[in-house]
Amino acid sequence: MFGLWIWVPPERGQRAVKTAERMVLHTHLYSVQVARGPRTPAAVIRRRAAAAARKLEKAGVRRVVLPDDFAYGDVLEKRGIGAVDTLALRRELAAEQTCRGLEDRGLSGGTVAVSADAMSAELVRTVTELSLRCRYVLLDVPYGGPDLAGRLRREYGVALRLEPDLARLGEAEALVLFAPRTDLRRNNPVVVEAYRGSEAPLPPLLLPPALEEQLPAGCCRIQLLAALRESGALRPGQISLGRSAAAGNGSGA
Repeated sequence: MFGLWIWVPPERGQRAVKTAERMVLHTHLYSVQVARGPRTPAAVIRRRAAAAARKLEKAGVRRVVLPDDFAYGDVLEKRGIGAVDTLALRRELAAEQTCRGLEDRGLSGGTVAVSADAMSAELVRTVTELSLRCRYVLLDVPYGGPDLAGRLRREYGVALRLEPDLARLGEAEALVLFAPRTDLRRNNPVVVEAYRGSEAPLPPLLLPPALEEQLPAGCCRIQLLAALRESGALRPGQISLGRSAAAGNGSGA
């Protein structure tokens, strides 16, 4: 079961930490509502956070959807609890994010480069989608590239370009990184970071209106959608990307 942490305004006569099980898109979430107001002392908030963490641990929760800018991760770590991992969702959206970034900049998608430190199902899906939508795809991966290239040629008639050098990676209109690359200048018009540890923001994540109205407020949106996607409550394609306010480099991790 996933947890859900919500800050709520303090109310006279109400408990500072309340728990409840709730359903969101047919997914069970163990919710903790923690009272916090603008005048609540920091020490009091930390004590309440510790109490909420104990309740999550007792309920068997190990991953929780947190509010944005949550500052009490150390309290959760002491109980063996962490934030919901968003990497799988970010990688699932990497191809769409790349194409959206190219469109926003009026680029043709003539050459897209993908770099990874290992072959994976997520990488195969991303490379396949990009190969069907872009003219040329460069793939930099230490092993498995020829097998994937052969499969794409047989099934779709597209050709991957393997083992690109640094110059060709740097000249691509878009660069998708499944692992950090300190040897690249990353001056490509579009850069999508799909690796753990990246804090680059995603474009707005959108759902159909009928699903959107069922989501709780006050929590990190990408963590919530990642939990719902992992639980199977959201299917591939139901999460789409909106338009970013600014047309800077793309991102994702």
